[in-house]
Amino acid sequence: MVGSEEGVMSHVYPNGLIQSTNGYSVEEKVDELRRIFGKADGDPLRIVGVGAGAWGSVFVAMLQDAYGNLREKVQIRIWRRAGRDVDKATAEHLFEVINSREDVLRRLIRRCAYLKYVEARLGDRTLHADEILKDGFCSNMIDTPLCPLKVVTNLQEAVWDADIVINGLPSTETRDVFQEISRYWKERITVPVIISLAKGIEAELGPEPRIVTPTQMINKATGVPIENILYLGGPNIASEIYNREYANARICGAEKWRKALARFLRQPHFIVWDNGDLVTHEVMGGLKNVYAIGAGMVAALTNESATSKSVYFAHCTSEMIFITHLLAEGPEKLAGPLLADTYVTLLKGRNAWYGQKLAKGEINLEMGDSIKGKGMIQGVSAVKAFYELLSQSSLNIFHPDENKHVAPVELCPLLKTLYKILIMREVSSEAILQALRDETMNDPRDRIEIAQSHAIYRPSLLGQ
Repeated sequence: MVGSEEGVMSHVYPNGLIQSTNGYSVEEKVDELRRIFGKADGDPLRIVGVGAGAWGSVFVAMLQDAYGNLREKVQIRIWRRAGRDVDKATAEHLFEVINSREDVLRRLIRRCAYLKYVEARLGDRTLHADEILKDGFCSNMIDTPLCPLKVVTNLQEAVWDADIVINGLPSTETRDVFQEISRYWKERITVPVIISLAKGIEAELGPEPRIVTPTQMINKATGVPIENILYLGGPNIASEIYNREYANARICGAEKWRKALARFLRQPHFIVWDNGDLVTHEVMGGLKNVYAIGAGMVAALTNESATSKSVYFAHCTSEMIFITHLLAEGPEKLAGPLLADTYVTLLKGRNAWYGQKLAKGEINLEMGDSIKGKGMIQGVSAVKAFYELLSQSSLNIFHPDENKHVAPVELCPLLKTLYKILIMREVSSEAILQALRDETMNDPRDRIEIAQSHAIYRPSLLGQ
């Protein structure tokens, strides 16, 4: 850490980056939020993460790392379901990770927790996911030891008095869990703030076709006003962020909360910007997962051919740009964040991993879209949602080459193919390559020109 002008402190990293903390100390950032929430002395700001997948656990662990020593001012906890077994193979691998990290080994020995991992490795006891999370290990990410977290397995205890709730659940579980949470908030006087990390969508086909996002699910389930619900997303791989790789994200929502929260969440290696366009950013976070599955398939089927992957990238990004024009009045504002998020997800996200494993035959569709050690594969449900939405005749647009009106999905051959592979199960993963190599496949630029030259924006898709 080095000093700079006007008392602003900067951090110097091994890669040479120097990141200013904008003049806000850790305590000043906490105090700012406490003022906004109207917290009295002796009453800590209560932050709870709901859901302990990879990103949910890392996000809460980063807050614990940054603010955990200010116990009188802020309380940080995480909820996960109790009792999920960690299988013997995972326990054995976890033991090897522990022994390879001297800092982790010392920590567990000091806490008298080391013996239980030895016993689990030998098969003499069963580890549970909530138990290892207390020691700093996420069951979906055991190669990346986290700081120990305060884990609560009773949902009512976790959320009833929380000031800030971080939704780390998959979109497919968000509605059900927040409907349960709403029962515990019936007697609340103050309204909590919710930050959703979920990247997934659902389709609602009647009375008009529209997209339903996790923040909308939370709003409907709990009655918490939409101005108190925010979305945080960006091109982020959880383990790399926790290992302090430089990254950035956007927190989107009402200005009252997002400015202070952006400052609170910002760290020298994790830069958080803020934006008022909540729903569109949230939908884009779900869209890139669709095409990441196909990217994994192409990589596996072509033995990581750079040429084939680049052809896929050209076509999938043109489809995404086309869909963005349907969803956003100013789609160019989303181009940078959307492409960045797409790029990292195609490179190393769990959806790309899922596509690779499917194409290699190492997993199959009968296993479902919740994979042990990886968590929920959000792209599968997103493929179904986007296909169903864009198949609706009420959204028809004019196709100049065919001189007729068609459903938008007809201009998205990769989306159609992924639907046939993942949802209908009519064809194998090889169909994604056949689609790319089809001689009738139009130049990706043609699709973008249709989007740019025709008024295809459909505000009703986002309920606007």
